[in-house]
Amino acid sequence: MFANLAEAQQFAQREGVRMVDCKFCDLWGAWRHVTLPLSQLNPELMERGVGFDGSSVGFKSVEAGDMVLVPDLTSGALDPFWSLKTLSFLCHVCEADTLAPFERDPRGILRRAERHLVAQGSAERSMWGPEFEFYVFDSVAVDNDANRAGYRLDSKEADWNSGRDGLGYQIARHGGYHAIPPADTLYDLRSEMIAELEGMGVPVRYHHHEGGSAGQCEIEIPLLDALAAADMAMHTKHVAKMVARRHGQTVTFMPKPLYGEAGSGMHFHQTLWRGERNLFYDEAGYAGLSETALHYIGGLLAHAPALLAFTNPSTNSYRRLVPGYEAPVNIFFSLANRSAAIRVPKYANGPDDKRIEFRPPDATCNVYLAIAAQLMAGLDGLRRRIDPTAAGFGPYDENVFAWSAAERARIGALPTSLDEALRALEEDHEFLLAGGVFSEGLIETWVQHKRERDVAAMQVRPHPYEMTLYFDA
Repeated sequence: MFANLAEAQQFAQREGVRMVDCKFCDLWGAWRHVTLPLSQLNPELMERGVGFDGSSVGFKSVEAGDMVLVPDLTSGALDPFWSLKTLSFLCHVCEADTLAPFERDPRGILRRAERHLVAQGSAERSMWGPEFEFYVFDSVAVDNDANRAGYRLDSKEADWNSGRDGLGYQIARHGGYHAIPPADTLYDLRSEMIAELEGMGVPVRYHHHEGGSAGQCEIEIPLLDALAAADMAMHTKHVAKMVARRHGQTVTFMPKPLYGEAGSGMHFHQTLWRGERNLFYDEAGYAGLSETALHYIGGLLAHAPALLAFTNPSTNSYRRLVPGYEAPVNIFFSLANRSAAIRVPKYANGPDDKRIEFRPPDATCNVYLAIAAQLMAGLDGLRRRIDPTAAGFGPYDENVFAWSAAERARIGALPTSLDEALRALEEDHEFLLAGGVFSEGLIETWVQHKRERDVAAMQVRPHPYEMTLYFDA
C-alpha cells in the first residue's frame, strides 16, 4: 500500500489513525500481533523494529528468544474492527541484534521459494488462488476434562433445527451447495465479509453457500502472486471470523467439524508465468495443459504424501480425507474430476486462465509454508521432468470409486493420518531443501511439534464415541 514511511505517516494523519497494529504469522500458521500508538510509526520503528519473545511462538528457544518485527509498508491496510482507527501491517520477523531476516519466518520462507523459482529458470512468477470453505455456527460449546469430553455446535440452518422457527426452510444434509435464501440465511453475513475484504484491498471473485447444510460457506479470491495470495488468505480468515463475531456468530475453518457432513478444504489453484505468457497452457495438450504443467503436476503428485504434512497438518484433516465425499483420497489428476488430488478445471480453458487445482489442503495449514512446499514440489517435477502418466498418476477421467478394489489398488493413496504424513515428510523432503528454502532444522521442529502436540495428545485421550462402543465391555 505504501512505498515509504512518509506515505504511511501522511495516510495515517489524513485518515485519523490512532493505532498501528503489527501482525506476524507464527510457525504453526496463526496470526499474532502487537499494537503501537501512532506516535511510534517513525524511522526508529523501521530501523530497529519492535521486540517480542520468539520462544513463545515456536521460533526460538527460551534462552535466545529476543526477536523484532519490522513492518512491511507495502502491506498496510485499515483494520475495520476496532473502535479506534487502526492501521495494520504484516511484518518481517528479524533477528534482534542484526535485523537479519529470521530463517524460519513463514513469509520469508515463501519469499525464498519465489526467488528459487526465478533462479531455477523455470518461470518468472507463480500465481495462486486459494478457496476458503468454512462453517458459520450460531453457538459452540467445547468441554475437555479428565471425566468429561464433548462438544455441541448449532446452526439455525441445520435440519436438526426444523422445529425451531416453524418455517420449514432448513437445508437438508449435503444439500447446501449454492442454496438460495430464505434457506441460505448467511447471504448478508458473507456480503459484509466481502465488503470488508475489498475495503482492505483484498480482491474477491465471489461467495456462496457451500454443500454443508449447517452454515457452510465459501469465499474465493482470484489468482495472485504467491506472497500476495498467502497474505490475502490470512486477511480472509481474520475478516470472516471478525464479521461473524460482530453478529454474535462464530466461524471455523476446521476441516471436519460435523460428522456426516461436508468437510471444509482450502484448494489451491496454481500456475506459472513468464512475462505475459501462461506456461501451463498448450491448446494441443491434454486438457489444454503444456508439458511444463504436466511435469509440475508430476512433482506435486510424486511428493503428495510428504506435502500433506504441511498442507494438512492436523489430526482433524484426515477425518475430511475419507472416501465417499469430494475430498480426494487417491494420488491422480483428471479433468473436472473433484475426487482427484489434482483437478484441471474444465471451465478454465483459455491461455489466460489455464491452471491446476491441488485439492487435498485445508485451512489448518500455515498458508505460507503450504504454498512454498507445493511450489517446491512442482519445481522438482520440472527439474526431473516427471511424466505423471508414466508415474501412474493418470489422467483418470472417470469415477474411480466405481472401480473394483483391484483396479483402485493401481492408484497410490494419500496418507490416512497425520502421523503417516509426518513419516512421509521425514522420508521425502530433499526437494524442500533446494535453494535453502526450507531447512533440516525447521522440518525436524515441525515433525516433533506435530507428533507431540497433535498426534500423541489425541492418542492418549478417550474419544466420546468409545463410551458408546466399549463402556459395557
